[in-house]
Amino acid sequence: MNLLLSAAFVLCWSSGFIGAKLGAGSADAVTVLMWRFLPLAAVLGLVAVTLTRNAWRGLTARAVLRQAAIGALSQSGYLLTVYYAIQLGVSSGTTALIDGTQPLVAGALAGPLLGQYVSRRQWLGLGLGVAGVALVTVADATAAATGTVEPWAYAVPFLGMFSLVAATFLEGRSPARTAPSVAMTIHCATSAVVFTVLAAAAGAAAPPAEASFWTAIAWLVVLATFGGYGLYWLVLRRSGVTEVNTLMFLMAPVTAVWGAAMFGEPFGVQTAAGLTVGLLAVTVVRRGTRGAGRPEGRVAGPAPAERAGARAGVQRAARGTAGGDHGRGRAS
Repeated sequence: MNLLLSAAFVLCWSSGFIGAKLGAGSADAVTVLMWRFLPLAAVLGLVAVTLTRNAWRGLTARAVLRQAAIGALSQSGYLLTVYYAIQLGVSSGTTALIDGTQPLVAGALAGPLLGQYVSRRQWLGLGLGVAGVALVTVADATAAATGTVEPWAYAVPFLGMFSLVAATFLEGRSPARTAPSVAMTIHCATSAVVFTVLAAAAGAAAPPAEASFWTAIAWLVVLATFGGYGLYWLVLRRSGVTEVNTLMFLMAPVTAVWGAAMFGEPFGVQTAAGLTVGLLAVTVVRRGTRGAGRPEGRVAGPAPAERAGARAGVQRAARGTAGGDHGRGRAS
């Protein structure tokens, strides 16, 4: 069962990048994101009123504002850059790989910014991860050289990755514990407001009539959000942090293969080499973390929703996430 749940989690989470590619063909990025989060916010708001009222008791205005800021970084900022990069022509596999380096970067920055211990093996893993990103990005850019993809478009996914890093540190410094259901509701409501305002300002709030648009929206809501985020928490509770950390780094190769098969995106020897180097980086960092004998941490994803103190939380980001994610929500 754990194996089946893990496989389903990888597929559902990777489907978010594929759904972004589907939506990019029928509407602007802000239009797709607006209509992705409006129904989500409505459903989660209804659930909050009817089923999870007890989880909201005692929640302060400061905690709500902090979760809104985390949601704006980990969902709104992250997803906007992902969708925009794919709309500009960057392949879904390259976007997934760049965003997938977030745990390594968060782990490395925990040292110089917060004085947390970062081993030489972790720095080596970060270097390998960056090398893998460079290989895949160059391969993608070379394959698209005759197309319409501008060179600066490959910097857009990095903005999303750093948005996730900022959310990780903000979440890690939260002094109070917020229930995952509450955090996810606040994150989605924040994103619904942000993307509705952006779409209205751009004159792109009205959804297109094409069936392909609503197919992409259904894909993103059912597979990427409910499937991805729901299975994220289920696998985390059943199998632990190490398992989730490992699975998060399988997203890039799965997305690259999926994008190549479904959309004909470039996937050559150099792309395969870059993905292999990226997975090697994860192996190096995880072995270094285990060898140091330090406690495991919680994965930091696109929709972070659990915290246990300021320095301890970011220390977990440095040790747990560097060892192996939305929303990673994300979570996306």
